Amino acid sequence: MPLKKVLIIDDDIDLVEALRITLEKSGFEVIDAQDGVKGFEKVKNENPDVVILDVMMGSQDEGFHVAYNIRNDAGTADIPILMLTAVGQETGFEFDKEKDEDFLPVNEFIEKPIDPDVLIDKIRAALGQ
Repeated sequence: MPLKKVLIIDDDIDLVEALRITLEKSGFEVIDAQDGVKGFEKVKNENPDVVILDVMMGSQDEGFHVAYNIRNDAGTADIPILMLTAVGQETGFEFDKEKDEDFLPVNEFIEKPIDPDVLIDKIRAALGQ
């Protein structure tokens, strides 16, 4: 069975590498991009099984634009998106998956830092495993 491919779109390279170690140990293939433009290109070209997406990269809301692009493209609309971010700490903004679903087209909204085991569980749940 081929490894499930996880695309991490985050400009914090240290976080990306820490996540890579955790995910590869858990049997995932990991690819990454450091900004939304490259990230969306990789979503289209690499066909990941799940996307882990930061919010604040080049701009305060770059990750939201990437999520909308993924959802509005017929070829990528069904890929699960886990939004992993410190936006709540940085801005005081609170997101609620139930109330903000129309505004926030992601499967999970996760505040950093996250326990690696919890992240693995959330990825597996998004993949239906």
